[in-house]
Amino acid sequence: MDETYLWPTAGESSRSQALLQAELVELHRDRASVPRDVWLSLLSSARECIDVLVFSGTFMAQTNPQVAAMLRERAEAGVRVRLCFGDPQGEAVAIRGKDEGIGDALAAKIRASLTYYRGLPDVVDCEVRLHDTTLYNSIFRYDDNMMINPHIWGQPASANPVLQLQRLDATGWFDQYLGSFEAVWETASPWTGNV
Repeated sequence: MDETYLWPTAGESSRSQALLQAELVELHRDRASVPRDVWLSLLSSARECIDVLVFSGTFMAQTNPQVAAMLRERAEAGVRVRLCFGDPQGEAVAIRGKDEGIGDALAAKIRASLTYYRGLPDVVDCEVRLHDTTLYNSIFRYDDNMMINPHIWGQPASANPVLQLQRLDATGWFDQYLGSFEAVWETASPWTGNV
């Protein structure tokens, strides 16, 4: 007899594990190891949605000074763009700054980062919000592709690994992380462009 005949659910865990492994496109040692071209390609090829959840996300503008213009262009092409930054006056940012040993520097980094995106709240299909949430990872979603940057306590996000995922079905990591983004997004406050 075939194993699945005797135990019909026996193959389900191995199938689930295979799907999760197939969903992982690449594992990068740290965020700085992700080639710039990967970020640019994901952003420019998005056709439906771009979702970003970070505290400061300063690297986005530092590695690509045209990021705001590219996001505007994507939104004007009908792509839904949602950017969610840490609230520089929030408790979560203060705690993270303390944990990293940088004090108020994280709040200052967020304010600096937001200056790049001042004009985006006025663009149709583009929203920017501020959250006061403990982030366990930064999330960068481009349609069915996602970059997950887990946060290791006491270290800056740039020093932590990045999982590059591609959505295969609704039962994998991709949708779990997407649910996390949606939960934070719902509690975040709209940002009008004032730093």
